[in-house]
Parts: sequence; C-alpha cells; structure tokens
Amino acid sequence: MRLYPIETGNFKLDGGAMFGVVPKSIWQRTNPADENNMCSWSMRCLLIEEGDRLILVDTGIGDKQSEKFFSYYYLFGNETLKSSIEQYGFSLDDITDVVLTHLHFDHCGGAISRTDNGFRPVFKNATYWSNERHWKWATEPNAREKASFLAENILPIQESGQLKFINRENQITKAPELLGMDFLFVDGHTDSQMLPMLDYKGNKLVFMADLLPSVGHIPLPYVMGYDTRPLLTLAEKGDFLETAAKESFVLMLEHDHQNECCTVKLTEKGVRLDRTFKLSDL
Repeated sequence: MRLYPIETGNFKLDGGAMFGVVPKSIWQRTNPADENNMCSWSMRCLLIEEGDRLILVDTGIGDKQSEKFFSYYYLFGNETLKSSIEQYGFSLDDITDVVLTHLHFDHCGGAISRTDNGFRPVFKNATYWSNERHWKWATEPNAREKASFLAENILPIQESGQLKFINRENQITKAPELLGMDFLFVDGHTDSQMLPMLDYKGNKLVFMADLLPSVGHIPLPYVMGYDTRPLLTLAEKGDFLETAAKESFVLMLEHDHQNECCTVKLTEKGVRLDRTFKLSDL
C-alpha cells in the first residue's frame, strides 16, 4: 500500500466558529487570525494505492460554485485536486473509488463538476462511497446544516448510478468492499461521519476529517461551533484520543494548514500533542 497527501487548496474560516467556546486569546496561539478574524485551513485529502485500486478520500471544495459563494471563504493557494493527483503520475480517470467522509461542501464539492448540460461526476470510473444514514441526513438537511449540504454536490452522485453505501454495523465497521479497511463512525459533527482507519507501515493511520480538524483542536473543550452535537463530539473525541495516545495512532489532518500528521500522548493535563510530521516521513 502507498499513501499520498492530496492538497486541493486552502480557505479561510472564522476563528471563533472553528473553536466554539474557547476564547480567541487562547486559540490564536496555535491558529493566528488575520485582521478579519479569519484563520487559514487546508482541504487535504488522501489517496490510497493498493494493487489495482486507487481510492480517494474526500475531494475538497471543487470549483463550480458562484463567485459570491467563494468570496465568503477566501480561497488561496495553487494546488488543485486534479494537479495534486497528477503529480503522482495518476489521472482523474484512474480513480477507482471515492470515499466521502461526509457531505459538507468542503469535503465533497470536488466530486462533481458543472457542465453545459448540468452536472457530472469528476471521476467517471469510480464508485462513490457514503453510508445510508448520512446520505439521508444530508439530502433531508436540518436548518443548521442546510447551507453546508448543497444539492448540486450530492444528488448528481446518486443520479450517475455510481453511488454505493458502506453498511454501518458498529462504531468501528469493516468494509470488505474497500480492501477490508475499518471505518470509525462518529456523530457529533454531523450524523454518521465516517473516518478511514488504515494499517500502514506498521502504524494505525486514521484520516481525521472533522473529528479533529487541526492540532489546535486536541484539548477536549476545543470543539467547532459548526458541530451539531458538541457534547457528543466532546465524548467521541475524548474516547478516540485516549485510545490514539495509548496505541500510538498516526492522525492525518484534513484541515490543519501547517501539519499533515501528528501523534498524541497522555499527560497530567489530558491528551496533548506529541509530534507533527509529513505523511512521507512514515
């Protein structure tokens, strides 16, 4: 197995929204804000090469929304989903599977492109993977998340006939259809978010999506204001990070602008950052 970080570009979000009840005087130590109180975030995806399978985890924000929409998020950087995949010698048509951790626009927008006749899948040869519970949640959105679940990002996947569901059985569920990899299901950020867990070079690597956006979110109270059930996130994150510290998991970070991966450790103050490094350092 070979793993590749896929940089799809960067955006900015309000620091207060990203850290919830934690005061700016504290969170700005790890995530400094600009004059508009906006912090920089990555939209880093993961490409998994194993045999004849090329599995992409998440797809970034894409490029089909309006200029007004993108103006809210201050996109910056030269990386794109296509260029990042191509730098490793692959093409979009080589992707066999696309795993969507959840269907918020910054995680699935790059899965679908706009054409003169409507919309089409960016990865024409790929199976797109979600789970039935989250799909229902996203296609019948609550008022709080409605602005994050965009129909043009989601419905064309099903209409293409390329959509399949991973069957959620337990909090950690094995997916025989996807190399037998495990998925950790969590419900605090959004219902039935699914995080891939991989055995890689003697390590257990977990793609963290929005359970842990950055190393700045490791202390338990640092929970995003975007989470629909923040107390549940608190419990899910606490249980996971304690296990990650005891078992030396490698955590791949989707939104941390500075750090690709990290490990955590147990301290007298709880779980804290151990070290940061690039995926290629493993």
